[in-house]
Amino acid sequence: MEALWQELTSGLHDGKLIHVIIRLFAAALLGSLIGIQRESSGKPAGLRTHMFVSLGTALFVVSCTGAGMSPDTGLSRVIQGIITGIGFLGAGSILKLGVEHEIKGLTTAAGVLMTAAIGVTAGLGSLGIALIATILTLIIFWLHRFEHKGHMHQAVDQTNQKHEGDL
Repeated sequence: MEALWQELTSGLHDGKLIHVIIRLFAAALLGSLIGIQRESSGKPAGLRTHMFVSLGTALFVVSCTGAGMSPDTGLSRVIQGIITGIGFLGAGSILKLGVEHEIKGLTTAAGVLMTAAIGVTAGLGSLGIALIATILTLIIFWLHRFEHKGHMHQAVDQTNQKHEGDL
């Protein structure tokens, strides 16, 4: 029974349990804020995806630091692996459509990468930085309103030029 208790509390010595709980909950919460925004925009990677990405990356970091990995070697390799894995996940969300060479999913892939970075940051215990990054990410997603208006004006101008040429 003692061996089981040691395994269950491994990495949680010296009052670290509360820090682990705070970091993991913060990562899930910050990921959910981004996920809610994406969900409300009708994007395929929504609430649960962003929560999983943020929580998962925070979990990797927290568990590695709890196991005693040094930040300069072991942990940096774990973070490199996270970035590679997220790149693979993001690549799966990018589509090239038809003859028009229209590319969809780049913002989703970038958002998933940002969510992973926020999770890593929360896992490392820099919750203030993770919160600031979350706010900036939400602001950047909000900017799409201006981007689409610019595209609409450009499309209208091109359509008008085409019809003027027909006259």
